[in-house]
Amino acid sequence: MSGGVGTDLLMSCPHCEQPALAEVVGEASGNDDDGSPPYLLQLVRCGKCAKPFLAVEEDYGEGWDGNPGVLWPEQQRPLSVHVPEDLRRAHAEGRRCFSAKAYTATAVMVRRTLEAVCVDQGMVGDAPGRPKPLFKMLEEMRDQGKIDGRLFEWAHELRSLGNQGAHYSSTSVTREDAADGLALAEALLDYLYVLHAQFNTFKQRRQAARDKE
Repeated sequence: MSGGVGTDLLMSCPHCEQPALAEVVGEASGNDDDGSPPYLLQLVRCGKCAKPFLAVEEDYGEGWDGNPGVLWPEQQRPLSVHVPEDLRRAHAEGRRCFSAKAYTATAVMVRRTLEAVCVDQGMVGDAPGRPKPLFKMLEEMRDQGKIDGRLFEWAHELRSLGNQGAHYSSTSVTREDAADGLALAEALLDYLYVLHAQFNTFKQRRQAARDKE
């Protein structure tokens, strides 16, 4: 739960890029009409560099989660509400790892997000509790036409990056690879859950207009 004005939040400051206690100096809650969850805006001040920034928490039915994200200065655009909540949470955790400069952990969360996408799309194993290998799930998504050849190539590289993060190796995950992994995972989420649905709506609207002619 949020502690309110005067309390401290442990966050990664977007200015000095350091984990720090940030004091809440003001807050306001709101609720949009687009079906998105209620939000709590918090104006906070970094305990290290003393610069202010704006944080936001969301209520998914269990109250403010006490794990705010940085809203301003903008670091990354928020994912669409059309992306399933579990996938948004996984990707957001990857972003937080990146903000904390934990690039290996970022790669692991990118892979976890990718695996969650496959499961959400129905690419599950035949036996309960025994999911298919991620590569097989990606191949099945390609064969079913859910992702095309280029997206399959992207997803395969994200899987490889995640494996590099998950298994010990003398080769470290670089900042650049972690950033690209997050960006490509976000593009994949947009394609499957936002652009695909938007295109179908566009086609239906165009067809309805032709039917009236």
